[in-house]
Amino acid sequence: MRILSITAGAAGMYCGSCFRDNALAAELIAQGHEVSLVPMYTPTRTDEPNATTSRRVLFGGISVYLQQLSPIFRKTPRFLDRLWDWPALISTFANRASSTDARMLGDLTVSMLEGEHGILRKEFAKLADWMAGEPLPDVTIITNSLLIGLAAPLRRQTARPVFVTLQGEELFLDGLPPLYRDKAIALIRQQLRHVDRFVAVSEHGARYMQQLFAIPPSQMSVVPLGINMNGYQRAAPAAGQFTVGYLARIAPEKGLRLLAEAYVLFKRQVGAAPTRLRAAGYIAPGPNPYLDDVKRVLSSAGLEHDFVYQGEVDRSGKIGFLRELDVLSVPAIYDEPKGFSLLEAMACGVPVVQPKRGAFTEIVEKTGGGVLVPPDGPQSLAAGLYRLYSDLNLRRSLGDRAFAGVREHYTIAQSARRLVDVLRESGGAAAASVA
Repeated sequence: MRILSITAGAAGMYCGSCFRDNALAAELIAQGHEVSLVPMYTPTRTDEPNATTSRRVLFGGISVYLQQLSPIFRKTPRFLDRLWDWPALISTFANRASSTDARMLGDLTVSMLEGEHGILRKEFAKLADWMAGEPLPDVTIITNSLLIGLAAPLRRQTARPVFVTLQGEELFLDGLPPLYRDKAIALIRQQLRHVDRFVAVSEHGARYMQQLFAIPPSQMSVVPLGINMNGYQRAAPAAGQFTVGYLARIAPEKGLRLLAEAYVLFKRQVGAAPTRLRAAGYIAPGPNPYLDDVKRVLSSAGLEHDFVYQGEVDRSGKIGFLRELDVLSVPAIYDEPKGFSLLEAMACGVPVVQPKRGAFTEIVEKTGGGVLVPPDGPQSLAAGLYRLYSDLNLRRSLGDRAFAGVREHYTIAQSARRLVDVLRESGGAAAASVA
């Protein structure tokens, strides 16, 4: 099968969606399929060999930003566009700047969803020209619903099915000002007819997005996340010291402050016993008041020396970090639709303590590799940590289940095979109807 996969770069940071798209492309190629993985906005950054097959960046982030900013750039000739569409230049600016202006993000989101009829029509014309010189795919996969504006022109030009993955974009939508959020959702709903199938990465995500966008059940499939198990080894935490770990972006919605509050309560229960709290993950450039707040929570309890923020970690650093943990907890304060870090910890045999919400519930229940607690409260989270601390046999049993369960249910090979099944099941009839 020849697959065109369009993935959105994450402005130079490690990103779970980029990890998934990249790992899937590599695995599909290994299984004998022909995959073109092409980035949008910025080049992708992954912690595995990059599977992108094109040096081109579609809808280059600088060009899109300039067109949104001023009508002048919507009419510049192509030879000028090529200057700021150069991938190396895009990467440089992406690594140095990040927009937090809600209005600009809202405008860009709406412009992209307006598609070829909006102010980014020049980019859609460039996409059509590029596609004309590419091999015709059997199917096209778009990385998330915020790029659904691509569906109609791609379906029309290729006369082949178009699939859209759903992998957590509701968090971005919820962060937009209400007027932009409502308009974005309305634009997505208007374009459902151009998509042959939506592919959610969790059962929770499928249910939520069906309701949010009014997607018919017949238009929805689930392809669970999978990770490449190469290199993941059993955990070997330091004897005599209990280590609680956190692996995710350092951002309020991911719940590190909540974990710090729970750690303070947990520490009161264990007294002088040697314990520590370690965190790793991407943090935006510049001052970070949120991390400072986390440190203040611990410092006010006299626990500042228990905490270490290890920074952003690559693949080998991540595996090394996880293998030193006794338990992992990423107590996100929203209904997380993915849960990559849980799978990665479990791949090392590290049990998890997680709030019972979102995809966390199905991952823990399916693997048996952790403890679920009521969400949003440090008391319940502390109780879960103490339960694993105080019962070594339980901790080892959950670690064994985690190690086996993630290999039974969440490998990238399984995910790729399931995706191919979905593409074939829904793609044949869809391709005939388009033709």
